[in-house]
Amino acid sequence: MATEPRLSADFWVRAYLARLALANIPAYIIHRGDATAGAVLVKCATLDGRARAFQHGFDLASGARVWTTLVNGPEPEVDAAIARQRQYDPDLWVIEIESRVGRTLLDEEGLSG
Repeated sequence: MATEPRLSADFWVRAYLARLALANIPAYIIHRGDATAGAVLVKCATLDGRARAFQHGFDLASGARVWTTLVNGPEPEVDAAIARQRQYDPDLWVIEIESRVGRTLLDEEGLSG
């Protein structure tokens, strides 16, 4: 079975930040991971003391890559969960978005899978 070509993590992150900027959604790199193959976590802070963190995973039914919620709740709890993930994976990228309505664009074409 041939594997599908993948973008480097650095390239994907730069493209994602550009798409967020075009949508006027503030976003920041909180932690730079491995430029080639680092995994990416996306934290969305809704500016009301709550946040949600998303990670890339696989849909078991279809085998497709999808974004799933890692943790959702008070922002300090989300930050603690992200810190634990970084302990396990020092190559991890962490992107933080600030959006009162929780908009991440992760469900849009080119970012969802």
